[in-house]
Amino acid sequence: MADPYSTLGVARGASEAEIKSAYRKLAKELHPDRNQDNPKAAERFSAVSSAYDLLSDKDKRARFDRGEIDGDGNPTAPFGFGGNGGGFRGRPGAGGGFEFNEGADFGDIFEGLFGGGGARRGGGGGFGRGVPPQKGANVSYRLAVSFVDAATLAPQRITLQDGKTIDLKLPAGVETGTQMRLSGKGQAGPAGAGDAIVTIEVKPHPFFTRDGDNVLLDLPITLDEAVKGGKVKVPTVDGPVMLGIPAGATSGKTLRLRGKGFTHKGGERGDQLVRLMIDVPADDPAIKSLVESWQDGRAVRAHLGV
Repeated sequence: MADPYSTLGVARGASEAEIKSAYRKLAKELHPDRNQDNPKAAERFSAVSSAYDLLSDKDKRARFDRGEIDGDGNPTAPFGFGGNGGGFRGRPGAGGGFEFNEGADFGDIFEGLFGGGGARRGGGGGFGRGVPPQKGANVSYRLAVSFVDAATLAPQRITLQDGKTIDLKLPAGVETGTQMRLSGKGQAGPAGAGDAIVTIEVKPHPFFTRDGDNVLLDLPITLDEAVKGGKVKVPTVDGPVMLGIPAGATSGKTLRLRGKGFTHKGGERGDQLVRLMIDVPADDPAIKSLVESWQDGRAVRAHLGV
């Protein structure tokens, strides 16, 4: 069983933010879509997801740190005794329990394990109550979300292993690697059902890209639109809008559409940044005729030292 801290490469005292940051970095690096020819990467991706599942749950992390569960979330043996490291030694007794070396006082040990006086109850082989009933195992899901749905926080529907469907509300700040916990939607257990852990994957878009909370777009414009300016239709994650192109626009000029980006965790939305790209036809007689009688004499590369 692996140590979840070692799997994520963080110290035992790491903060929640450090654990989340380490997971996101590894999840992006090891994602199966990026490592289709590397089965070991898929195995590590699964191990990293399991480690984050445990350490992101405050209760499970505390129980692991106390030695109550192992790195897989399973209960550890109720006694951490034995060996040759000192403390005390025990051997099986005739009554089915354990006999301990004479003179040793185990009161504090058993009180810590069983909540007080457990070592002195029950006689023979018993030390009090056993391992408490456990919740069922968590179940992991992956949900692919379109770029536009992630930007607009559109509701998503996921089908669970029992065939039931659930409508999900995407959280603000959603990105690839974001995890959503559905309480009680995992496997059944004596102490109740575990949880469903849904890991989000935001799919790439044909022409939009993301930069933090902003959406980037390279927008082709014609030469006459660049020279004369005017209104052009521009796609956004919320649908097409009209954008004003200033007269004399150059390739690389960036215009801003406010509030057309991704939603930040605080609730405010980023912007869409539109970079103009002048598209000049390769073989247009009219344009050739125009420039034959005109020449731009400006030193447009002087700032480059040439």
